[in-house]
Amino acid sequence: MLLKQDFYFQSLDANRPLHIRVPDEGDGPYPVMYFFDGHNLFRDEDATYGKCWGLDEYMAEWAKPMIIVGIECGHVGDERLSEYLPYPAQRAWLRGAQPLGDATMQGILFELKPYIDRIFRTIPSRESTGIGGSSMGGLMSAYAIVRYNQYFSKAACLSPSLGAVAEDYWRELEKADISPDTSVYLSWGTLEAGKLRDPWKEDRRSGMYRVCAGTAARFAVKGAATRLYCQVGGRHCEADWEKQLGGFMPWLWST
Repeated sequence: MLLKQDFYFQSLDANRPLHIRVPDEGDGPYPVMYFFDGHNLFRDEDATYGKCWGLDEYMAEWAKPMIIVGIECGHVGDERLSEYLPYPAQRAWLRGAQPLGDATMQGILFELKPYIDRIFRTIPSRESTGIGGSSMGGLMSAYAIVRYNQYFSKAACLSPSLGAVAEDYWRELEKADISPDTSVYLSWGTLEAGKLRDPWKEDRRSGMYRVCAGTAARFAVKGAATRLYCQVGGRHCEADWEKQLGGFMPWLWST
């Protein structure tokens, strides 16, 4: 069952639509996975570019029932960039964005999660709570699993926009207390920069590879489980992120 509703986030002083998928059968309790860019998850007609992840169909076929909570971003001006930016950034495409990423996370954890746990039959523990997203949402997922590791045990970071804030992020990760049962999936596509590269040789020079590999290495030092995935021919788009569902969902929820 798919549900849509607005939710007012005090932390952002804004209403944001929620896209929630609840299993049709059974009465729970269920684990919960939160996703950024919730409008791009389930229905093509809701997706920004007319193509969603196909997550509704995937969950209908997958044997593990869970609740999916997709959180839509703001769509006016730089709202998405600001809401999904946890550190100040000087890159040209982010220069006008105010870093509201932590305010976004405060709203998810201390306003939205209590609401979801109250309304639905959930398993509220960190072991049964994950977070995921792509691009800027992938950055936010990587941020959440570090800053709020006491609440999340799993993160799917697809094509994460970590490059613009890598030094700040790595400093925080190196100082953070990370539980050894943490699982982090990091991926990139060989066509994201517009030119096909060998996935494990030439692509080692790409910024996306370096930042994902550097992040995975730092998590490994903490004892966390990490999976790096290079999608050969993968572009920066929902159609190709959809193809990774069968890779990261079972891996995250079986580790």
